[in-house]
Amino acid sequence: MSETLEKPSVRHIYQNHHMDTRRWDGFKPRADDIVVSTSYKAGTTLTQTIIANMLFPNGDLPEPVMELMPWLDLRMAPLEEVKAKLDAQTHRRCIKTHLPLDGVPFFDEIKYVVVGRDGRDVFMSLVNHYGGHTPQAIAMMNSLPGRVGDPFPPYDGDIHKLWHNWTTRGWFSWESDGYPYWSHLHHAKTWWEFRHLPNIRFIHYNDLRRDLEGEMRKLADYLKIEVPEERWPAVVDACRFETVKANPAKVVNRNVDMLWKGGGDTFIHKGTNGRWKDVLSAQELQLYDAAVKKTLPPDCARWLEHGGPVS
Repeated sequence: MSETLEKPSVRHIYQNHHMDTRRWDGFKPRADDIVVSTSYKAGTTLTQTIIANMLFPNGDLPEPVMELMPWLDLRMAPLEEVKAKLDAQTHRRCIKTHLPLDGVPFFDEIKYVVVGRDGRDVFMSLVNHYGGHTPQAIAMMNSLPGRVGDPFPPYDGDIHKLWHNWTTRGWFSWESDGYPYWSHLHHAKTWWEFRHLPNIRFIHYNDLRRDLEGEMRKLADYLKIEVPEERWPAVVDACRFETVKANPAKVVNRNVDMLWKGGGDTFIHKGTNGRWKDVLSAQELQLYDAAVKKTLPPDCARWLEHGGPVS
């Protein structure tokens, strides 16, 4: 299918309780900008942490990773402040987005890093993320001016009800899964269709967990970041899950205690795969299989489940 698609374009406007495509309006790219895109809970913060530590290999990050590399589409962050911050940065910039490629402007001159993960593992991480929100965080999302669509519903604690909704119901009319967020599968599909473009690179959470240093070195090559050889051990160690978990303040933003019960310790949770095997029944898992078949081409589905090279 990719051979029939010449260039990405914005085909949908994503506006809900969390994000707004329009926040990219007027964005002025720099030739060396980096954009990290995931649906959610697929390794976004890990990938940002990797890039940040490669850009600042001496351990001198000027601020926490999530402050350094803002999520531009997030409605909760005052847009003028985010844009002013990006404009003022003199180092190489990295911007986070959770938008699918059909909802974010595409620039030939910058590099994109797309992170994938098995949807079942994404869901288990999402349960902790969703359930960990404070009432204040949910109230803020729902009361901010400009929200389009229904309010963000708080988690009622029923993981099986959440799974059913997440696998069978879309928030947006063009998606068929992901409720009450947005589709993990549609996100992957939109980027996969353009995997042939030289400024889009796919990395997978499984591969990062399996061979962190090897994947980091390949990512550095793609991004043309030169890390002094003697600094590689420290840079890799700074990105290990155990290191980040032990000191989340180097990663999370200043509002983390307001947004999540337990603060950074809740946001950076377990980082493990396969927990769904002890929670979801065979019948429930068939719902995910059906969602995958409905949305993803077989090669994308295989990659999203297992990782490995993208062809």
